[in-house]
Amino acid sequence: MITLGPFAVGRDGTLSPRSPGLRPALSFAWRGRHCEALMVEGALRLRAMAGRIPSTAERNADRAGTLRAVAALPPDLPDGWQLRLTADHRLALEAEAPAGGTAVALLGEMVRFAMAMDPYLDRLEAAGA
Repeated sequence: MITLGPFAVGRDGTLSPRSPGLRPALSFAWRGRHCEALMVEGALRLRAMAGRIPSTAERNADRAGTLRAVAALPPDLPDGWQLRLTADHRLALEAEAPAGGTAVALLGEMVRFAMAMDPYLDRLEAAGA
């Protein structure tokens, strides 16, 4: 058996938490953004910190334009995806996928999420988020 972060990987590639009761997660970065894949009850929760709403104190920031662009984004997101505003004004893109049970499936879902996120990151960047 080998380990992959907080996971134990069996000879057949199946994943399990290294410690009982642990909610294992892997952190990764995509385009300079913090991302996370968390296994919870047979599902994989994927999350990326996609941007941030400019503060009113930031000079030359088009806060109103950024807010309009952010408000227009959710209808275009894939089914099951969500855009959330955190308490510190960051924008989190979130999705859920089947856990798959193997290290290969986990990494595959992480890559699919990152690649699918690209057009939305482009839109947020263009809006100043």
